Amino acid sequence: MSASRTLDLTEKLLGRESVTPDDKGCQDHLKSWLEPLGFHCETIVSGEVTNLWARKGTESPVLVFAGHTDVVPTGPVEKWSSEPFYPTHRDGKLYGRGAADMKTSIAAMVVACEEFLAANPGHKGSIAFLITSDEEGPATDGTIKVVEKLKARNESIDYCIVGEPTSDKTLGDMIKNGRRGSLSGSLTIKGVQGHIAYPQLAKNPIHLAAPALADLVAEVWDHGNEYYLPTSWQMSNIKAGTGANNVIPGDMHIDFNFRFSTASTHESLRQRVHAILDKHGLEYQLDWVLSGLPFLTPRGTLSEALCHAIKDETGVDTELSTTGGTSDGRFIAQICPQVIEFGPPNASIHKIDEHIELRFIDPLKNIYRRTLENLLR
Repeated sequence: MSASRTLDLTEKLLGRESVTPDDKGCQDHLKSWLEPLGFHCETIVSGEVTNLWARKGTESPVLVFAGHTDVVPTGPVEKWSSEPFYPTHRDGKLYGRGAADMKTSIAAMVVACEEFLAANPGHKGSIAFLITSDEEGPATDGTIKVVEKLKARNESIDYCIVGEPTSDKTLGDMIKNGRRGSLSGSLTIKGVQGHIAYPQLAKNPIHLAAPALADLVAEVWDHGNEYYLPTSWQMSNIKAGTGANNVIPGDMHIDFNFRFSTASTHESLRQRVHAILDKHGLEYQLDWVLSGLPFLTPRGTLSEALCHAIKDETGVDTELSTTGGTSDGRFIAQICPQVIEFGPPNASIHKIDEHIELRFIDPLKNIYRRTLENLLR
């Protein structure tokens, strides 16, 4: 097998305008590669979202490759140096929306399996793919729906590699062994509107909220752990006032977010916020949205297999990290004890002229294949 097959599949996927949640036939094309290899392919549709669960084998351990065929919108097309859905080579790079996030990873995973199965027809365990078109969107009809179906069937997973672009400066220098959770709050502090010259007849919610906000900013929510930085609480929006400079506003609205580690729970964080607000005697309304739980895979079998594969292929010593936003790993971790994210450098993701260096494509495929060899040969 040559790198040209990985590049060919990558370009076929890049040529499909699969802006979330539209898969644009990417998964059907993947099925045309996987079914001849012996994978049983199951399409799971939920709302506008297309999901693919493909599995070869019935024995454990089960290694799953996970990813998404949907991409973010291009932004202003005229600012791209080439058509975003026409894969283009330039200066040693492959350009196109999804090149880094994450169609190259999916192609590399498929060809890695093709090579591994050709060389190891009697391998142990099973291999599966979990592919969605709802990772860049609200993520309500994608991976989570497949996980629910697998749960209902008592179908277990031992290892999962998510092809997110985790590398920093060069291929393989960073993998993600966890992600922080995300908990958002929409807080309204209630006051009494009035003339600014008669403050005794009004209640200024900005003044009332200020001491509580200072306490929330100063609060140490946790100290993190070996893998995580301390939990962070950040305000993103504050709004109050009528626009006139002689009116005390009747209320104040604040949006905030926790990016929290496994050192805290979302329940404990909510309780502590309410306790601080109540301590200051505020009249308020607070609505919560939990968009992701944290997950963590401590150093173990999967991370060691992947790190050894990276070292053998590239000579790079890998850093384990839990930085960044949420990913579909948070859903897979509900049914899989070891979830690791690994993919190409992420400097261009979601940007104009998204790209991957051509020199990384073959080694990426080889790392996935070496990991298969380390775990299932």
